[in-house]
Amino acid sequence: MTTVVFTHGTGVREPHLAPLLARVSAGLAEVAPDARLVAYPWGGTHGAALAAGGASLPDGPGAGTSRGAGPADEAADEAERWARLYADPLTELATAAAGTAPGATPPGAAFPDERPAALLRDLAAHGEPLAGPLGPGLAEQAARLARDPLLAPAAGALDAESLAWVLARALTAGLVREGLEADRAVQPDGDTRDAATAALAVRLGAAHVGTGRGPLLRAASRPLVRLGSRYAVRRRRALTDAAHPAAGDILKYLARGDAVRRDLRGLVATLRPPVVLLGHSLGGVICLDTLISGPLPGVELLVTVGSQGPFLYETGALPSLAHPGPLPGHVPPWLNLYDRRDLLGYAAAPLFPGRAHDVATDSRQPFPVAHSAYWSDPAVYRAIGERLP
Repeated sequence: MTTVVFTHGTGVREPHLAPLLARVSAGLAEVAPDARLVAYPWGGTHGAALAAGGASLPDGPGAGTSRGAGPADEAADEAERWARLYADPLTELATAAAGTAPGATPPGAAFPDERPAALLRDLAAHGEPLAGPLGPGLAEQAARLARDPLLAPAAGALDAESLAWVLARALTAGLVREGLEADRAVQPDGDTRDAATAALAVRLGAAHVGTGRGPLLRAASRPLVRLGSRYAVRRRRALTDAAHPAAGDILKYLARGDAVRRDLRGLVATLRPPVVLLGHSLGGVICLDTLISGPLPGVELLVTVGSQGPFLYETGALPSLAHPGPLPGHVPPWLNLYDRRDLLGYAAAPLFPGRAHDVATDSRQPFPVAHSAYWSDPAVYRAIGERLP
């Protein structure tokens, strides 16, 4: 009788482990009725926990103050409004444009967007130094904004002062977003950002240098407040409580995984061969690591499902083997399954040709659901059943 040792992934604890094991057991029974499933519930013993009750979590901005609006609340609102602009630098322009109806321009009168478009073109040609602290790209951003179809209706809806600030913030947000997409290591702080925005606003026709905060920006960002950084900061403890078992398990294993591997070896030593190690996600990493670190008598097959082992190996983060080191000869045949939509599943065969066999599955679920949908996919069990010793 073949014994399949199932090693769960990150964050799995009771009461969720029992139904997971029941589902895996039922799936295996359909393809290998004689196989016996044995669990390695490492999370309960070796999983991460906030040992000091979360003492490392700092208080959020405004903690300990009254519930009324104050400087901390205003700063949080401002940060949230900028977060909305970083996500979509044209959100203010679109808000203004949406509130206008098409109108006729009297003969001989200038179109509302003529002057702001000219100022933007001039900024594209000569204003690059103004945005130095925000990074390169102002010329392209300004030229693009001068041609944007939202400019004309927004110019018709706003006075020159307001429009100058809206355009300045759009340029600033576009430059910051460009920096984020380019993974620049240094981003401007709030004072640097505001100073650059003010300088841009003056070049675009603003008569008064100020913060540039106005009701339009506030209104444009309001629908997303609960989805942004202020919401996350205020609920940091609850969010950490929800996320730390998974993230903490990964960090703890990579830093101190010896005990996890030792106990898996101890469990396998009590079982009659043939034994199959079946690991999901980090569980697959644990199984692979344990096998690489030394022979495990009786184990005739390694099965990893939605696992990051190949990625950790390629990036040099797999504890037991660094790229380009070869897979030791004592590692048994390796079946690696990944869903094409699972962003946490990786291919092993290109890294270990002839030693690992990949099977790509498709649960038809998006990520992150795809990462847990393997155990409802009959194709996963069929692939495992075909290779069980």
